[in-house]
Amino acid sequence: MIHLEYYLIVSAIMLFAGIYGFLTRRNTLAMLISIELILNATDINFAAFNRYLFPDGTEGHFFALFSIAISAAETAIAIAIMINIYRNIRSIQADRIEDLKW
Repeated sequence: MIHLEYYLIVSAIMLFAGIYGFLTRRNTLAMLISIELILNATDINFAAFNRYLFPDGTEGHFFALFSIAISAAETAIAIAIMINIYRNIRSIQADRIEDLKW
């Protein structure tokens, strides 16, 4: 049986990789992927804590599935926004988005 600490270590690595990627990347698509890493880290925590605290319950798994559905909707909207930005300024770099202000 895998101990809870291993799930938490994997989740922490994913969380910090997502935070690092979000803060260092200038490409909006890479920033979106970093946000997805952060959300997947929380999904691992939902499932792991549910397994160890309530072995017969499925609430953590339902929270994780709900979070995955929200992530999919968020990704679809973000990609639509990126396509619209690319049509206007021919770049999806976060530095160039300020060109859309005025």
